[in-house]
This record gives sequence, C-alpha cells and structure tokens, in this order.
Amino acid sequence: MDGYCIDRYEAYVVELDAAGGELPHSPYTPVDGLKVRAKVAEGVVPQGYISQVQARSACQNAGKRLCTASEFSLACRGPSRSASYPYGGSRRQRGKCNEGKGSAVTAVFGPSAPFDRQLMNDARLNQWSGGLAKTGAYSASVSPYGVFDLVGNLHEWGAEVAANGHGSFRGGFYGDAEINGPGCNYVTTAHAAVYHDYSTGFRCCRDAE
Repeated sequence: MDGYCIDRYEAYVVELDAAGGELPHSPYTPVDGLKVRAKVAEGVVPQGYISQVQARSACQNAGKRLCTASEFSLACRGPSRSASYPYGGSRRQRGKCNEGKGSAVTAVFGPSAPFDRQLMNDARLNQWSGGLAKTGAYSASVSPYGVFDLVGNLHEWGAEVAANGHGSFRGGFYGDAEINGPGCNYVTTAHAAVYHDYSTGFRCCRDAE
C-alpha cells in the first residue's frame, strides 16, 4: 500500500550463528550482544526487551527495515486516515486491543518495586498472566489493511531518530495505549535508541517491489 509493505504481526526474533544459521531465542529475554533476525508469524509470542538499534538490525538481517511514522499511521488508521483506532473511529473501545492493563512491574513485584533498568527487563514481566498476548490473538485489533496489534500488545520502535539520539515508539503496549496519545496517535520519544524494557517491541516494513 502506498509503495510499501508492512508485516501483518509484531516481530519475534531468532539468533544467528557464525555461519548464518538460525537458533531459537526466548522472547522474554533481551538480545544484547546477539545477532538476530526478525521473523513474523501468527500465534507466537513477539519479542519485547529490544532497543531501536537492535530492532533496526533485526529487520535489516531479514531484508527489511523499521517502519516510518507515516507508514505506521496509514497501516493503523486505514484508507480514511482519520481514525484513531484500527477498528475505526475516534472512541476507544475497551477490550478490542490488548491495552489498559496497567503496570506489569507492579503486578509482578508489588507497588513498592523500583522502576529501574534491571527490573524493567526481568523475564517474568511478559510472562505475567493476561499481559502480553501472542500475535493475532486480539482479532478485533486488526486494521482495515489486515495488520494486527498496531495498538497495544507491545510498543513498536519506528525508524526515526531525533537529534538528541532518542528513538520513537508508537501504538502503546498492553499496559497503556492512551497516556501519550490515543491508539494510532500514541508516540513517545522519551528514550534513547539503545533503551529497551519489557514493553518495547517492533515490526518491519520494506519498500514495495
């Protein structure tokens, strides 16, 4: 659509060995120090705990790239370009997308838990029951173009990098998809491109052939 292709689902990754062979990688752990490739399928746990830098490399290793802001927006809103949610309209409908579930850190570790880098990357967070969903599990959270989970499930790193080195991620995640803009409008540039935590994921795009 409009000169590009976008993956239908959020990405998971495989590790690449020295010969380029693929090895499984747990979606509940960071990819620090690893060479990984983005993969896409229905019914799998997507990769959290990934930075923009790492996500960009994973897409490149799959012959793709991160999506631009305009590509994400079009895929989320559909051809009318005016909707705030993939299911249409400007009014949030609870339960259609995987969002609004609050902090996994608080749910897993209690209200006094520190929101530090180590805890925010703990493997137990995305294994919290009722939190992160498998790709395509929310059938109502599909855009007019047939793309799933552009709102909720995981934040999705985009292609842009600001002058201060911060990246952008869009769409919100299962904890919240409203604080930084409703649904398709959700975006934050609060974190450096090397930042990752349990909420940060990605999907890939590529130019149409």
